[in-house]
Amino acid sequence: MATSSTSETAQDRQLLDAARGGDERAYSQIVERHRGELHAHCYRMLGSVHDAEDALQDALLRAWKGLPRFEGRSSLRSWLYTIATNSCLNMIERRPKRVLPIDYGPATDPHVPPGEPVVESVWLEPYPDETLGIEDGFASPDARYEQRESVELAFIAALQHLPATQRAVLILREVLGFSAKEVAESLETTVASVNSALQRARTAVEERVPERSQQATLRALGDDAVRDLVDRYVDAWERCDVEAFTSMLAEDATFAMPPLRSWYQGREGIAVWAAASPLSGDWRWRTVFVRANGQPALGFYAWNEAEQTYLPFALNVLTLRGAEISDVTAFIARSIESTDPEAYQRFPEEPMDPRRLTGTFERFGLPGRLD
Repeated sequence: MATSSTSETAQDRQLLDAARGGDERAYSQIVERHRGELHAHCYRMLGSVHDAEDALQDALLRAWKGLPRFEGRSSLRSWLYTIATNSCLNMIERRPKRVLPIDYGPATDPHVPPGEPVVESVWLEPYPDETLGIEDGFASPDARYEQRESVELAFIAALQHLPATQRAVLILREVLGFSAKEVAESLETTVASVNSALQRARTAVEERVPERSQQATLRALGDDAVRDLVDRYVDAWERCDVEAFTSMLAEDATFAMPPLRSWYQGREGIAVWAAASPLSGDWRWRTVFVRANGQPALGFYAWNEAEQTYLPFALNVLTLRGAEISDVTAFIARSIESTDPEAYQRFPEEPMDPRRLTGTFERFGLPGRLD
């Protein structure tokens, strides 16, 4: 089980006594010590930064109200995780699961331009792991997944396909390293049920995630090789060089663009679509490097003639397989209010969507424009 050091636990206990007496400042100190990891936990459960923030706020309010009843039979951290997990489970009951376009429907014919977006909140959201303080390594000696590995897009997408309880069990056991007994107590079930759920969840996730995690791939390539790959990707886009861009892709690569349901598959198919759309020369691009979900990512900016500047368009999260790009997920920050399908064929010309801009640029510390 992942725990704080002895001195930190003692500090928690002192603060807890004060918070039980109604000291909101003491409670805030407790919360800040655990907020980052709890937020990441809610994101793993829900696949959405926005939903994670709502679930965490609900959990912390419940914890504040429940402090007088906390008897200390479990660690404070375990107690907070129990409340956060149950807040997430309640939210899952009320909304559709989050997915990526490749799990939503079949690939689009590369000769067909992108269609209309899906308006409902069904898409996974990118996670600013560096901004929110996700650390390298494992959360505990008993954890199976590294902390950054456990927010990778493929892993988060795989989690969303699990039944809610299996999802909670796998995260609590394999990511956070809680014991089967602790998880059983949190979920008010038996150790046997936890072990059974874990086995099923583990099998289902392993069928969906790549054989090698992004963290292992990035380490094998090394920082210089990764940066060289990203620089070549950027250069190809800025020159609208379809051949250079697609030569970097795996043969079975995918390119998805939530909130659009359309996505393209295969090096040749992506080349056909890219030549007719984003790399046709109709738009000029600039980028800013960032990291999302423990992976290399790029904030893409499209030239706006009226404002004479580059404005945010999409956050492209790159998934690597060896020295090739296997998947690009471009989280677009433009408005989806138009009912005209042709608007999405020229998506860079649509206005900004404030909520999507927050989720794809502001949370990552990316600038609002590039001159």
